[in-house]
Amino acid sequence: MALSTDGGDLDRASPVPLWAQLVERLREAIALGRYDDGFPSEHDLTERYGVSRHTVREALRRLEQDGLLVRRRGRPTSVNRPIRQELGTLYSLFRTVEAQGIEQRSRVLALDVVAAPEVAARLGLPDDEPLVYLKRIRNAAGVPLALDEAWLPARRAEPLLEADFTHTALYDELERHCGFVPIAGEETIQAVVPSDEDCRILGVEPGTAMFVLERRTRDPEGFVEWRRTLLRADRFRFVAEWRAGVPATPRLTVSE
Repeated sequence: MALSTDGGDLDRASPVPLWAQLVERLREAIALGRYDDGFPSEHDLTERYGVSRHTVREALRRLEQDGLLVRRRGRPTSVNRPIRQELGTLYSLFRTVEAQGIEQRSRVLALDVVAAPEVAARLGLPDDEPLVYLKRIRNAAGVPLALDEAWLPARRAEPLLEADFTHTALYDELERHCGFVPIAGEETIQAVVPSDEDCRILGVEPGTAMFVLERRTRDPEGFVEWRRTLLRADRFRFVAEWRAGVPATPRLTVSE
């Protein structure tokens, strides 16, 4: 691979550590889009900059920590490209991820009819109203993105028990099996410190901050869904685009 030469060689007389200088060289090249088609290997970088493998690994670790790189065992390092999703719409995480050329797969942890009085109350239903409960790990390119839980009134959504949620969107299956989809809703987003078990499921260190999205949707007959989605903060970003005199448009970005 032809490496970017932006920023020149490293200065061995500088008090700045070599790994820190390399971080800045690579950060500049990433910002310029030099590595959008493929990031160099550790061997390529050691040859290009004449540094040790340890120096390269420390630089890559820092760039990964800053959210600029994605490093996975057995796969090449890649630039962390965000997936943009405009908020304020009834968006589908499945469609958003797949639209960027990234395969989105889910592992279903639970799909059953349950009693959940607190959720039923949020949907304006009696405490003992049966609810269809769906719990999934949402993966993109084989890496966990989110832990997703959804509750829907069983009297309307029970046919979902026959659906295969491995590679599909909840709303697609809702329309296919039940003949309706939400038409409006509300969503809140806040930062949380998840449980150790949630961190284990999503592949992050205990105590890592995450985002939680809580969504309630409805159709003409009433509320049809309560959803809680725990998102890896290192793979999601919130962006607002604005112009003078025009309200800001918030967006959700998802890192590959």
